[in-house]
Amino acid sequence: MKVSREQAARNRERVLAAAAKLFRERGFEGVGVADVMHRAGLTHGGFYGQFASKEELAAEAYARAIAETVARWDKLADRPGGKPLSALMQAYLSPRHRDDPGLGCLLSALGPEVARQSPAIRRSVTEGFRTLIDRLTGLIPGRSAAAKRKRALAVFSSLVGAMVLARAVDDPALSEEILQAMSASLAPAAS
Repeated sequence: MKVSREQAARNRERVLAAAAKLFRERGFEGVGVADVMHRAGLTHGGFYGQFASKEELAAEAYARAIAETVARWDKLADRPGGKPLSALMQAYLSPRHRDDPGLGCLLSALGPEVARQSPAIRRSVTEGFRTLIDRLTGLIPGRSAAAKRKRALAVFSSLVGAMVLARAVDDPALSEEILQAMSASLAPAAS
């Protein structure tokens, strides 16, 4: 049965949304095409009509996941009367983010894995990373654009590293301690 262009576009979006979540939850090797299509509510056979390969899907899904993070950051930054950098750091270092990698930051979920992926996937992540750093740089206090960018890179690296470690340990108290220690350490950056 032939589907309309509009339905094909909606199906593609469902596949990308499912893939973005599944890859963050299970990693590239832990997700098969059949898993993605099942989560999207579609048959496995329709995959290759939309994507040439799992790699192509991953590159697009990773870009989508980063775009979701940018949208969350923009929403936090737009809250009236708040401190956007503090709100972003608090949300990033939260137990909710730690406990639900499928809806969180791609880099804290898959960063080390991305380093071993194809050039196309790494290029997609690099472009998204630049967008994240640009957004974060805009929230960093200071006068010099270069100093703000340098600080944004350090803050984001700290956030990602803390989240990776908080997820890696099997001791809930230690995991919480990692998040709280990084939050306290970064608090002056938001001032």
